[in-house]
Order: sequence, then C-alpha cells, then structure tokens
Amino acid sequence: MLIIGSHVGYKKDSGLVGSVKEALSYKANTFMFYTGAPQNTIRSSIDLNNVKEAYKLMEENNINKDNVIVHAPYIINLANGDESKFNFSCNFLSEELKRVNKFGMKYLVLHPGSHVGEGVETGISNIVKALNLVLSKDDSNVMILLETMAGKGSEVGKTFEEIKAIMDGVNYKNRIGVCIDTCHLNDAGYDLTNFTEVLNTFDKIIGIDKIKCIHINDSKNILGSHKDRHENIGKGAIGLDTLLEVINNPKLKDVPKILETPYIDGHAPYKEEIELIKSRSII
Repeated sequence: MLIIGSHVGYKKDSGLVGSVKEALSYKANTFMFYTGAPQNTIRSSIDLNNVKEAYKLMEENNINKDNVIVHAPYIINLANGDESKFNFSCNFLSEELKRVNKFGMKYLVLHPGSHVGEGVETGISNIVKALNLVLSKDDSNVMILLETMAGKGSEVGKTFEEIKAIMDGVNYKNRIGVCIDTCHLNDAGYDLTNFTEVLNTFDKIIGIDKIKCIHINDSKNILGSHKDRHENIGKGAIGLDTLLEVINNPKLKDVPKILETPYIDGHAPYKEEIELIKSRSII
C-alpha cells in the first residue's frame, strides 16, 4: 500500500487533532508536522487528551502513527562549532526529542546543519559530537533521520558520503536513520532519471534499510544547482514520471512519502497532488 501524505500544520488550539484532520482533508494516510514554529523556540505544552483523541481519529482512518513523521526546527544547527550556538542547538534538540516521545512518534527528521565556513570535515565532527552528546542523555526510542541536503551555502549532508561519515561517528547506531529528499538529491547532483543507480549507490554507501522517510518534491532548479527550491509535482526539473519512479520503487514501498511542495495562490496543493500520485501508483 502506498503510504503518502504531506506536511501539515500544528496549532496550539487544535493540537495534533487539527493536524490529523488536515491530513484527512487531503485524503492522506500519513503526515508530517513540526511541534512548533520551525523558525523559533516557542513551544506550547502538549495536551495528552488531545493526543489521545488524535490517535483515535488516526485509527478510525487507517493512519498508522508509526508512519507519522516529525520535523525538527530549522534553527537547530549542530554543525556550527561556536560554543553558545552549539550548546543552544544541542539543548533544543534534546527538548524536541522529549516532545516527539511525548507525542508517541518514532521519527524526527533533522537537517544536519551548516558549517558556516569551518569546512565540511569540521562540520561533520561537530554534528557527531552533538548527536553523541544528545543521545547519551536521551532515554527515548525516537530515531533521528538525517536529511539529504542540496548543498546550498555551507550545508553538510549534500552527498551520501557526508551522511555516512556522520552516521559512522555516532555511537548510537540504532537511533540514526535517513530521510531522502528528491528536490535536494536533484539539486545536489544526483540524477533521478536513473533512480535505480542512485538507490544502488545509496545502498552500497549507507544501506537502503536506513531510509525511513522520503520527501517527495519537484525542483525549480536544474541538476546540481545546489539551490534547494521546491516545486509542485510535475511542474519542475525532475518531472512527474521521474518522481513516480521513486514513489513506486518496490524497495521503498513501506517508507512514508511526504510532500513539501509550495502552496498555489495561497492554498495547499496536497489533495490534488496526492490524488494525481495515487492515480499513477503501482504499490
């Protein structure tokens, strides 16, 4: 069965119930949310009664909570070695892990970070140090999914080798997985028109079993542009047929696919895009 959904909102007043209802309005069977605004540290308390009600709603509509994804805020940058910023990122990530665990979710997607001029090797070293520090103090079973990045600016994680280097350095191997993003892969230089080869390369370097989430996005940019600008499904440089090759790959059939495409005229396009994808799905 195709497991597909999109990013949805999470608001203080409606909580997780509101997130589930939004996902259902798109005819989705999974979704991804942030536990608060991705650009700041403001977080509301979690209403466990609301979470319980959301679980009931998910169960009634065949949404497996183990397929639901949480995304960490963008302001976490584990690659930056500046002491105050490094400590802030570690502390905030620790709090996010606690929140994800309180929601009862399994996966937290994390951008590895930007080395801000310190160099890739130093950035990787900082990320490894941070993850080991955070995970050593965390008693949950939440898995952190390192997202493949486009290579914009000083982003770390633009190649499978960089992701692998981070994973190799982390002591808690069972707590680290990967989220691949089709737009980011394209912009990083991976040619998705030959997705079988890309996936085989990933398997040799990291292992397909480590892929726990896929962000399905078209790209406004040509291959290898290192820009990271998402486009609506079938409207960009990747194209619908190529994205369907990713979505329909039998080796990834049990991996949740999440849309993060841009709004169109102020409205979410997810219902229509999910309908389009379902009409062409073979899994």
